Amino acid sequence: MKKNKGKRDLLAITLAATLLVAPVAQSLPAGHASAATASSKFKITATPFSIEGSRTSIATINKDNTTYIALRSLNNYLGLSTNYEKATQVVKIEGRGRVLQINLQNNAITLNGQLILFGPKPIGQDNTTYLPLRFLLERMGYDVSYEQARKLIEIHAIQENKLKIQSQVIGADGDGKSLLVYYPVISGYENVAVQQKINAFLKAEADRNVAAGSKQMQQAVAENNKILADNPKATVRQPSFDGHYTVTYNEKGRLSLFVDYYIYTGGAHGVTARVPYTFDLATGNVLSLKEVADGNANYVSIINSKIKAQIKSRKMLLLNPFQTIEADRDYFLNRTGVVIYFTNYEYTSFAEGMPEFVIPYTDFR
Repeated sequence: MKKNKGKRDLLAITLAATLLVAPVAQSLPAGHASAATASSKFKITATPFSIEGSRTSIATINKDNTTYIALRSLNNYLGLSTNYEKATQVVKIEGRGRVLQINLQNNAITLNGQLILFGPKPIGQDNTTYLPLRFLLERMGYDVSYEQARKLIEIHAIQENKLKIQSQVIGADGDGKSLLVYYPVISGYENVAVQQKINAFLKAEADRNVAAGSKQMQQAVAENNKILADNPKATVRQPSFDGHYTVTYNEKGRLSLFVDYYIYTGGAHGVTARVPYTFDLATGNVLSLKEVADGNANYVSIINSKIKAQIKSRKMLLLNPFQTIEADRDYFLNRTGVVIYFTNYEYTSFAEGMPEFVIPYTDFR
């Protein structure tokens, strides 16, 4: 399951500076924090839902064109369990092999043990806590859609592969640098050999990238030490290396995810390297782009055409003209199709992040 090409090696990334990492948004249940909006009352609306085809009405709040749902509704309508542990000040939502926790002591949201960066701010009203519907349910394994004609929110449980995904951490602080990397571990899969193969691969990949990031940080620490030796009153920022993974697809015998590694070694901001993996759960092998394109001999030109069309329709401003992807281009899967993305500075400015382009599966058939 060897990953190919040096473009995936963190040591090959040009690192210039640091990004001021925004704090995780406070996420507190009602009655416990001022983070939840309390200064103004929001209108509570009885909103029509279809849950697995059954019609019902659930109280929601609309804020900034986002639908918020009360946590207690998850118990009543979706069979998820919610619990507030007063001793630890943790709100816990469980179901579908997942545990979402909101910690009141440090205002952090975690999913299966991994910290969610930039989590949403809840609304606390009338002793009830509301969180964005899509944020909650998509992370708990549901598909959420809106039928405009009937003004109906539709919710369906995704038929996922029968496995669980938990988080392991590689972390270390000290010696003038900071390291915190999460990586996924699967469990409960019926094919134990495949499960062990994938887990060993993901652990080795995490170790490899941590080693590369640590080497970059050590060089930055040496530079900081030189600066301080020349000017003890100088201000230097600590190098850091962080990794967070996102599972994007877990259906039909395939598991797709990516890990975003963010490294800061000095300057204005750091750089994020995205490292994706798509596994065939029958063999445990990493699938190539051609394989997920159904082996279509013209997959590169099909993808190029779609990307160019989307660049035009989205009126994207590019640093360099887009011509073609590589035959072994990095990608990941989602429920809609194959996702190609531009890396930092590849075609767009840093502020644009990593623009994504979805190519529907049907385009390769």
